[in-house]
Amino acid sequence: MTKEEKLEIVKQFGKTEKDSGKPEVQVAILTKRINELTEHFNVHKKDHHSRRGLMMMVGKRRRLLDYLAKKDIERYRSIIKELNIRK
Repeated sequence: MTKEEKLEIVKQFGKTEKDSGKPEVQVAILTKRINELTEHFNVHKKDHHSRRGLMMMVGKRRRLLDYLAKKDIERYRSIIKELNIRK
């Protein structure tokens, strides 16, 4: 992910362009990285070291979403819908 892509995500989900601390921004960045790594595994099936990193990112995103659901269920529902995480 390039700096420009990350800045775009922060602008879209944060209050300001430097607001990268909101859970929504962090979940969106992690989702982008998870999607990129998922495509990587279609080509490189035996890359187990990167697969461990992917699993750690999925766990971190899950914890952030659990926190958000506990704090504000409407923000949780909107980020799930916007990022199309649940199928």
